[in-house]
Amino acid sequence: MRFTPILFVLALATLIAGCAGSAIAPNYTSQNPDIMRIGNERPADPQVTTENLGSYCVKVTETWSEQGETPDGQTLWALDTQRAVVPCN
Repeated sequence: MRFTPILFVLALATLIAGCAGSAIAPNYTSQNPDIMRIGNERPADPQVTTENLGSYCVKVTETWSEQGETPDGQTLWALDTQRAVVPCN
């Protein structure tokens, strides 16, 4: 009966050590630089476009927003997209 608490403590220590060793390092790169950028200067906002989807049109507005910093102090920028249904002209 004395071994049960010891085995529990050993199993818990093994579990904690195993989880701590597999920490994921952050990756500040993107396969698509059109949606994420790194740098201290804000990227220029793309123009507002209107897409004709047949029976209706969609107005697409894209803006860059600041999403924090990398460990070396560079700004992370993410592209936000807003879509709204509009009448076709």
